[in-house]
Amino acid sequence: MLGPGRYLLGVAEIAVLVGFAWLGAATLRARLLPRLCGAPAHLASAVLALALLIWTAELVGTVGWFKPVPYLVGVVVVGLGTVALGRRSWWQGGVAFLALRSAQGRGMGPASGMGPSPSQTPRGGTPPHPATTREGAPDWVTLGALLVAVVAVIHFAGGVRLRLSTGMTGFDSTWYHGPFAAGFFQSGNTMDLHFIAPQFLAWFYPANGEIFHSVGMLAFGRDVLSPLLNLGWFVGCLVAVWCIGRPYRVAPWSLALGAVALSVPALADQAGEARNDIVGIFFLLAAVAVALNAWAVREDGERGLPTGALVVVGLAAGLAAGTKLNFLLPAAVLVVGLIATAPRGGRWRALAASGLAALAGGGYWYLRNLVHTGNPLPWVHDLGPISLPAPEQALGGREAHGVFGYLTDGTVWSDWFLPGLHHGLWIVWPLLGAAALAGLLLCLLPSSWPSPGSLSTHDVQKEPRAWERGLDPVLPLAGLVGLATALAWLLAPTSASGPDGMPRGFESGLRYLAPALVLGLALLPAAPPIRGRLASLTKARMHFSPDSGEKRLQHDWWLSPRIWFGVALASAFLVVAGYPVQRHYLQSRYANPTFTTPGLDAAFKWADGIGDSSIATTSTRQYPLFGTDLSNHVQFVGEETPHGGFEAPKTCRAWRRQLNKGHYDYVITTRDRLEPGKPSYPPQARWTEDPAAKPILRKPPTVVFQLTGRLDPSACHG
Repeated sequence: MLGPGRYLLGVAEIAVLVGFAWLGAATLRARLLPRLCGAPAHLASAVLALALLIWTAELVGTVGWFKPVPYLVGVVVVGLGTVALGRRSWWQGGVAFLALRSAQGRGMGPASGMGPSPSQTPRGGTPPHPATTREGAPDWVTLGALLVAVVAVIHFAGGVRLRLSTGMTGFDSTWYHGPFAAGFFQSGNTMDLHFIAPQFLAWFYPANGEIFHSVGMLAFGRDVLSPLLNLGWFVGCLVAVWCIGRPYRVAPWSLALGAVALSVPALADQAGEARNDIVGIFFLLAAVAVALNAWAVREDGERGLPTGALVVVGLAAGLAAGTKLNFLLPAAVLVVGLIATAPRGGRWRALAASGLAALAGGGYWYLRNLVHTGNPLPWVHDLGPISLPAPEQALGGREAHGVFGYLTDGTVWSDWFLPGLHHGLWIVWPLLGAAALAGLLLCLLPSSWPSPGSLSTHDVQKEPRAWERGLDPVLPLAGLVGLATALAWLLAPTSASGPDGMPRGFESGLRYLAPALVLGLALLPAAPPIRGRLASLTKARMHFSPDSGEKRLQHDWWLSPRIWFGVALASAFLVVAGYPVQRHYLQSRYANPTFTTPGLDAAFKWADGIGDSSIATTSTRQYPLFGTDLSNHVQFVGEETPHGGFEAPKTCRAWRRQLNKGHYDYVITTRDRLEPGKPSYPPQARWTEDPAAKPILRKPPTVVFQLTGRLDPSACHG
């Protein structure tokens, strides 16, 4: 457990990190997106703040300095540096260089790609009189949507509460999410490969999500924040779906439908775990939301998204791709779409702004793979006639199959797909799926956008398409991004994993479809044939600036200073309440595990009580072995092979050589599951038997040995 002093020190470190990252991000957002305000502005600032935290971790982690003091100093320097840079009047001109060249080619003003010019923008970065609608005081629709969102948060928090009493028990959390985070925390290095069980080449996975778990570990020296992080991502997703509907005056409808989609059973395993699907969903939703809102607040005569919006949207897309592989396709579609929808003469600007930002958001992990293997995607062995360097080893784990390969197999549908859809997406899955697909497809229909300078109180009561301003290309692009997300699930080799004809991984793989479901339902109220009717049910009013005929952008009612004061009080309450919660968590963490085999459960309970030990293992699930204070060095016993490969020793001699090489204190030999017809213990248990290996725990299928010396490879008998 953490004492009061150590706990408050960790809280203070998190406050400094978040505070300086937000300070820099808010300044950067004001320069990049000066016309945004309210919830979309805060959402864009959050994306930038999270990027600053990740970039600093990657920067110091590349040289092995991802430790508490260097990281804290790095974030402070980056935050203050961004503020200082953002306040220089010449900075915006440098960012807008490509926009200037593009605008001059179209005969427009020099600042046409960036909103108002610096001389028209106050020091804070907000334009004098931006134009948009303001959500009115909460009406019955808004209150109903907020109630749905609150219920969704409470439901998700129930899963968090359960993990606070057990520790993270999900398979992926204990297989690679937790070990990656703990590996970064222990080594301070983010560039090296962290070898785990040789399945699916998982050590090459992108790790943006795991960085935040490591940050919590750096602050507290424990993983007390890890079960809570996904609750924050969940709330962030709710804010993003609100912002998706906001430009069309259907924010409450988007919020309610998005909350329902985020609560499907397929995403229930995100609660209290280190799974990163919810992290990628947040970044994807944020990218779409910022794009839609940036389009809504353009100046009259401005063509295409401003350069600042392209940067933030591309960055959010890159952060999603740097979180999980299945977001690569939708992120690529979004970036390519931004380029394709840019006005003629501005596509090079769009390519530079969104493409480079996307690379900055997620390219680090693929660059790391390139350095270690010569291939950013080591799962791909060839590109047409071109052979690519990659580890020469089987993927391991479940047999890979995609949903697409089973689409015409009636037996698989009746035995696996239909029951999986029922359990993973509720009994109403046909309704949810049809509504999400309709939302994505209807957004592809041509629609027009209101001209900010032509809105009137009378216009607010009319269909949005009556506000003629030309076609809106961003909404169809959002629909395409959702369809690309669904396609990624359809083709993913693990979306229906398992033996041929027995896709046991289908139900779990529905979490790859969940992002498309959430985005489709959030976009449904904004679809051209629907949004007019829904908007008429939601209060909307305009506020006219007394010194201008334009409409002044207002904060949403729920982001007023009073609300922020309430948030501050709630934060103080959470800090106080967090102390007994962390004590309860650290006392209960893996104290009586019951989530795997009896022998491995016993080994996890044993390991949680030791520290500063070096542990070798054959278990795929490794995270509980790191101990309560995360001081145990845990390593799957294996041999490195060319191009970043990693394989388990196949002989007793090779096994003993690896144990001697690692200088381990303990060895845990085990199977991942009990299987009828197989021996009670794995062959490695027999290979380890030696006078220098003392058995201290034996329970099928696990044996824990304490090593007191070197094992003699020549003494192997099989």
